Amino acid sequence: MSTWMVVEDEPDIYEVLLAMFEVWGIEGVAFIDGGEAVAWIEDVDAGRVQTDDLPVLAIIDIRIPEVSGLDVAARLRRSPRLKNNGIVLITAYRLQPPEEEVAMARSQADLLLYKPLPRPDEFREILEEILAKRKALAGSKGTEAVSGGTPAIQEADESEVTDAAEPPSAIA
Repeated sequence: MSTWMVVEDEPDIYEVLLAMFEVWGIEGVAFIDGGEAVAWIEDVDAGRVQTDDLPVLAIIDIRIPEVSGLDVAARLRRSPRLKNNGIVLITAYRLQPPEEEVAMARSQADLLLYKPLPRPDEFREILEEILAKRKALAGSKGTEAVSGGTPAIQEADESEVTDAAEPPSAIA
């Protein structure tokens, strides 16, 4: 079973995400603030977390307490054990294009999505695509790090990201 990670301070959102993961047959691990997530990453790197099923994907809210989501993502990219994870940033705050570019460069994330998130089937497709790209990159680079350099900025089209007028089936 695959494991995905959520770093989100809104209980309604992380609970819905974890419930979706469970329906999809994916194990979920959640952190409610950036400090907690960074401490866990440090524990993983120090060998204090003993698991063969570390997360392969992280969904991280940009605006979380203690340590920003951008810094959590950047820390994941520096982790010897977690650096190849797919990373999706999420936020309800609209960023201007230059701010998006800075956020993506600083975090080295694979994608930035705005809340409300896509419907579950579309969301899963987006996440699986990111994982497939990460796996292909890891395979093409052998044992070298996948991360490094400038991450691609992917803008979701109107069919991928719902807007505020979307029905309640969308994730807030």
